[in-house]
Amino acid sequence: MSDKYSKTLKSEKLSDIKWKDINWKEAEKYVKRLQIRIVKAVKLNKWNLVKRLQYLLTNSFYAKAIAVRKVTSNKGKDTAGIDGIVWKTQDEKINAIINLKTQGYKSYPTKRIYIPKKNGKRRPLSIPTQTDRAMQTLQLLALQPIEETVGDRNSYGFRRYRSCHDAMTGIFKALSHKNDPKWILEGDIKGCFDNISHEWIMNNVPINKQILKEFLKSGFIFNKKLFPNTKGAAQGGAISPTIANITLNELENTIYQKINVNKKGKPIKDNKYHIRFIRYADDFIVAGASVEVLEKVKIIIKEFMKERGLELSEGKTLITNISDGFDFLGWNFRKYKEKLIIKPNKKSIKGVEEKISNIIKENKATKQANLIKQLNPIIIGWSNYHQSVCSRKVFQNLDGYLFKELYNWALKRHRKKGKKWVNRKYWNKISNRNWVFKSEEVELKRFTDTPIVRHYWLNTSKNTYLDEEYFLNLKEKKKISRFQKIKRTVAFNLQKTTN
Repeated sequence: MSDKYSKTLKSEKLSDIKWKDINWKEAEKYVKRLQIRIVKAVKLNKWNLVKRLQYLLTNSFYAKAIAVRKVTSNKGKDTAGIDGIVWKTQDEKINAIINLKTQGYKSYPTKRIYIPKKNGKRRPLSIPTQTDRAMQTLQLLALQPIEETVGDRNSYGFRRYRSCHDAMTGIFKALSHKNDPKWILEGDIKGCFDNISHEWIMNNVPINKQILKEFLKSGFIFNKKLFPNTKGAAQGGAISPTIANITLNELENTIYQKINVNKKGKPIKDNKYHIRFIRYADDFIVAGASVEVLEKVKIIIKEFMKERGLELSEGKTLITNISDGFDFLGWNFRKYKEKLIIKPNKKSIKGVEEKISNIIKENKATKQANLIKQLNPIIIGWSNYHQSVCSRKVFQNLDGYLFKELYNWALKRHRKKGKKWVNRKYWNKISNRNWVFKSEEVELKRFTDTPIVRHYWLNTSKNTYLDEEYFLNLKEKKKISRFQKIKRTVAFNLQKTTN
């Protein structure tokens, strides 16, 4: 298998290629083959071979084509950087591939905007040009295989085939047994993306150093002024999450190696202090046998962070008992009489209630169908996220909240009509279900329409490039399990209403 465009065509002939004629299956096979070779070289510690393979990958036509396709097909495809250029036509995309060259590459400054956070503060977001996005994506194709191979076993954020739900099941596995650790260190890094040391990144992120320097030092433009970047990996760049992951890699092993030693500094074979570690991006928890052990762990983490230009947020880094519970990724983890229960946390519930309330308030005079079309994605998205934990009671309560909000909305629209008239206009009986909020076009979903489906445990020893079949099979199992549970839930509800 070879990249025929890179090997047999000269650059002046590439313009004759049509976007629609690119064999994408062949392109993906070629890139995947090189990525697998990179993984194997990393495992054998052959870093010179890794560099050669990365060079082959980042200079191939197929990899450049995939990078341009990703940039022009994701959610930000119509968002331009400071140059105002967006690739829309097939000719523009082909020209983008031809001009995507690593040699002599210069990065533009990013366009800086600020996004409001829930706590009232603003998060900086940098928007690169499409050329820079494509180059970052191209370099990411060569960097991800390394990150997946050397990454911490219990790191779940911004990684292929891993998710928040895998982190949740990892915590359940680590804390659900009777003799598991009872004390939890909740780690919070102060401005992780914005404060990583450039020197550390340059010395430790294994991609083309000249291009990496361009990414880091390009600066940003805000209010028509150019500001330099002296530290951090700009949020908004395609490669930034992976750089952040590489920065925090080895944290898990560092804790295990330094805490599980005897007085002479020799390693203890068994995990004497019951240390457990789970990380999702820059959020992590460490479980330990006592507060004293976790205080030692905290010192180890601070030393680890300092080397990388980072520091823990003292106000948000807490040590709590599992019987009091802790929040992580929108869930609350707490033991009730030695039984670990995972539920949506109060902040997440309040957030979805506010979204529902705001949508209803903003649509006082809109048609019922339009209101339903705005509410359904919120209901489906939130319930799907929480369907793998103990959410049944929360779903029921949210259905009640939703009904009250909608009923008040309907009554205010028709102040001179009676309640029976309002009921008949907006609520229907479908099959054996009463009080269905439905228009002629669309029906409102309920939170309880989503069945509770337990999340499959992920084997964290598997590599996403070498063992891809395992991850694809696991993905298919999840789909089948969810489909079967939906069928059983629908059948049960019908039987219940019939009786």
